[in-house]
Amino acid sequence: KLFSADGRVLTAAAGEKVIARYRAGGTQWVSYQRIGTARPCEDSLVDHFGLVTATVDVERIRRGAFHVLLDANHGAGSLLGRRLLEYLGCQVTLLGGEPTGRFAHSPEPTAENLISVCEKMTAARAHVGFCQDPDADRLAVIDELGSYIGEEYTLALCLDHVLRRTPGPVVTNCSTSRMSEDIATKYGVPLFRSAVGEANVCDLMHAKRAIFGGEGNGGPIDPRVGYVRDSFVGMALILDALAARETTVTRLIREIPRYEIHKTKITLPREKIPAALAALEKQFPEARPDRLDGLRLDWPNKWLLVRASNTEPIVRAVAEARTRREAEELCDATEKILAAV
Repeated sequence: KLFSADGRVLTAAAGEKVIARYRAGGTQWVSYQRIGTARPCEDSLVDHFGLVTATVDVERIRRGAFHVLLDANHGAGSLLGRRLLEYLGCQVTLLGGEPTGRFAHSPEPTAENLISVCEKMTAARAHVGFCQDPDADRLAVIDELGSYIGEEYTLALCLDHVLRRTPGPVVTNCSTSRMSEDIATKYGVPLFRSAVGEANVCDLMHAKRAIFGGEGNGGPIDPRVGYVRDSFVGMALILDALAARETTVTRLIREIPRYEIHKTKITLPREKIPAALAALEKQFPEARPDRLDGLRLDWPNKWLLVRASNTEPIVRAVAEARTRREAEELCDATEKILAAV
């Protein structure tokens, strides 16, 4: 990933300039006075650590004396993860603490990949389990009973805690669970949706002066720390929520409106995509359409997003509803409509 000087993932426009210069193939020669300088970073964790801990009540968390299972899965997250949790007074059970890149299980922090971690969580009898992806920008949560909560709840739990203290504008992408919208409504603040992609979320957060944002894949973004998805922000805020309310993860989850998301891929030649999206919109006239990123259709208690892949002749369909069956049925209906185009 390429980051700009202000610590953000490059915007699409800036990224295109990088690609154009690379493809041009020209070398820009300069005199030795203009080569620049290099500065070694002796401790790459301390600044990040300080920003994260400044967003929570450290002493309150310490009084909670939480036992935390952290699954870094031999990715990049263990170094700051251990330091952060121990500073917050947690007893830490660390899985995959050596950042070798030799994963103990498939790296995506999904339910099917974390079955063994859930079993270890039950054996450890920890208060909460945190599971990071390899570059530690995404976080999935396991409750105190050893049940996988999932990535979508990460942003929702953080958002509820932040807005409870400091109401303000929120930004998510258009494929993020409606849980965030319901939470924003609960606290009387506006929620804005961006196109999918961290850079798009951050651009809109900056434009709307959002106090919090993120993506439903477990990526909370706190501008006090930086315009980047951050699993450490997620861990600190969830622990702060548990300590502030003297409760458990399962009880926090019960207070959040529950939805079920289903995702699928549908083979579709690129040249058929415009007609396919038009057919979907025509088939569901009662839904509110949005063409921000592909086609999103909204009903009172469900939504559907269909987006084309940039690299494959497929579209990705994401549906969310009150029940998994309803979400699956919406994706199945979408596949049949697209097959007829």
